[in-house]
Amino acid sequence: MKGHNILLLEDDPGFGYILSEYLRLQEFEVNWVTSGEEAIQQLTNHLYELAILDIMLPGIDGFEFANLMKQQAPDLPFIFLSAKSLKVDKLKGFRIGAYDYLTKPIDEELLVAKIKALLRQNQKSAHHQDQYHIGQYLFIPSRFQLTFETETIKLTAREAELLSLLCAHRQQLMPRKKALQQIWGAQDEFSRKSMDVFVSRLRKYLSKDAAIRIENVHGKGFILYG
Repeated sequence: MKGHNILLLEDDPGFGYILSEYLRLQEFEVNWVTSGEEAIQQLTNHLYELAILDIMLPGIDGFEFANLMKQQAPDLPFIFLSAKSLKVDKLKGFRIGAYDYLTKPIDEELLVAKIKALLRQNQKSAHHQDQYHIGQYLFIPSRFQLTFETETIKLTAREAELLSLLCAHRQQLMPRKKALQQIWGAQDEFSRKSMDVFVSRLRKYLSKDAAIRIENVHGKGFILYG
């Protein structure tokens, strides 16, 4: 599971440290934060594949943060970890959209098994995603086709791969480094300039729908809206 990025929201310094270190030993990449406000900022700047959320927090609690997170990253799955063990709290967590709700003290091995199962499930779903609706466009990655009304644009393999990555993280930051490594296999200046050219091409292809835009977040990456 190396390279899978997890956002851990936990305000208890002892438990947060132990859990984050345990997950790193399992070869996950963990960003541990202690408040909902800080977690919101991290969502703006980074791309995650899973969030693990405590509920009893200072300021924004875990339930409130989950609702805010769904607005900013609607496809990001999350698991609640909490000392709140009442049935009413668990039901509330699942109604909000949690993948699971585990009560403390937790079994770390069970948590890791659940995380791996969730990530495998998400990867399988992403692999079988054969079309995306982008505004008024239809994008079929397997055919390298981008269609607007009766016009079809044939994309190159790299254009299709880049657009697929943008679509998979729509309305979230697609980190430049992640895309460069995944698509170009390098992060040198030539690859960065090449990526900028490909983004410009995609903007041109998508320009017939004014509601679509690919926003450049300077020094960080790109966000697809539409």
